[in-house]
Amino acid sequence: MRALQLVEDRKLELADISPPPSPEAGEVTLRINAVALNHIDVWGWRGMAFAKRKLPLVIGAEASGTVEEIGPGVSNVLPGQLVSIYGARTCGLCRHCREGRDNLCENVSGVHGFHLDGFAQEKINLPARLLVPAPPGVDAVGAALAPVTFGTVEHMLFDNARLEPGETILVQAGGSGIGTAAIQLARKHGCTVITTVGSDDKIEKAKALGADHVINYREDRFEGVVRKLTKKKGVDVVFEHVGADTWAGSMLCMKRGGRLVTCGSTSGVSTQMNLMQLFQQQLRLIGSFGCRMENMANAMQKIARGLVHPVIDTEVGLDDIDTALARMEGRQVFGKIILRMD
Repeated sequence: MRALQLVEDRKLELADISPPPSPEAGEVTLRINAVALNHIDVWGWRGMAFAKRKLPLVIGAEASGTVEEIGPGVSNVLPGQLVSIYGARTCGLCRHCREGRDNLCENVSGVHGFHLDGFAQEKINLPARLLVPAPPGVDAVGAALAPVTFGTVEHMLFDNARLEPGETILVQAGGSGIGTAAIQLARKHGCTVITTVGSDDKIEKAKALGADHVINYREDRFEGVVRKLTKKKGVDVVFEHVGADTWAGSMLCMKRGGRLVTCGSTSGVSTQMNLMQLFQQQLRLIGSFGCRMENMANAMQKIARGLVHPVIDTEVGLDDIDTALARMEGRQVFGKIILRMD
């Protein structure tokens, strides 16, 4: 069967690999439908792995699939069912996993497509407990976006930042995959949404998603515009994932007692911070990684009800992956790039 493998830094190859065997107890065999590309795929492509890995490595950290075969003891999914796939291989046994907080797993083996073989292959065997069934009204693309694009944002905004209706939020990089999700989820939650984009052509697109104010950060200092829009009070919540380039400005955008939640560091992992500002303004900084499977289920329910929708920049086949990753590196994307496997 076909698989897209990273064979060395910045070198991908379409390879023929052996199909998986029949699933063992607790496992299922999935046929992968769609893979949603993320910056974690770009990091892996560049060789920025945070743990040892063995090449060649199948890429792809976020995907959906159709159940083809179930192993003994599997009862949560059925053959023919469309599912969303949790992207980390967690143990299922530690306290956090038992409580439904797999993103805090004490014995996680790694992230698929980064440390472990990912989902850009025709079929794969996985533990059934890592699969979340898609409800009626959600297609393969919607299910593919539940683990990272929408699930991560659900976890950031509602589990961690505790976003409340009526609050004002700054969403950094509103044209990114998670940025488009954050704009929609915050707006539907009854919040005022300010967002940043990198070009004028993305302004109207962000407004169409529900953003009340859109700032081209290449043209204006976003922190100054935010202070002006909020009459110098600042926002209740900052949704961060850019990193070093925006960190100082994001800190200046918060009101006293504001919350900043972050899940990424695309522009750099290190920065400086004014500690007096942190404690005098009584700010709260919250790190967020991944999501709970309940977040995935909640996100797909919102998609099914039409409250939010996937924003797709491009759909490509396996042969066009290099072009897709280069487009992501160049920050040309508005929404998600989907790798179609069917």
